[in-house]
Amino acid sequence: MFFSNRSTISPQKAHEIMGQADPYLLLDVRTPEEYKQIRIDGAKLLPVDELARRAPSELPDKNILILIYCQSGMRATQAVKILTKMGYTNVVSFGGIINWRYGTTRG
Repeated sequence: MFFSNRSTISPQKAHEIMGQADPYLLLDVRTPEEYKQIRIDGAKLLPVDELARRAPSELPDKNILILIYCQSGMRATQAVKILTKMGYTNVVSFGGIINWRYGTTRG
């Protein structure tokens, strides 16, 4: 599933995608402290302020679907822009964990 002309999807659409067999990467761009408090199961932590430096080694597949979230959506939108400029082709934000209604891990 490619979203080349969209940068934002709904949390509901992200949940639907996560329930399918297609490969995707779930990316949390908040701080380590926020991630420790609450996160979506299976999310990889890569803070937005480290994204440009760490993405080349930690996100080697520039064509995989990357679903990004943060706390409220602002950093996720920023992360989409950063990764798109770096050549990632299938990156979307589904906003913040505050709008996620499908289960999380605490602590």
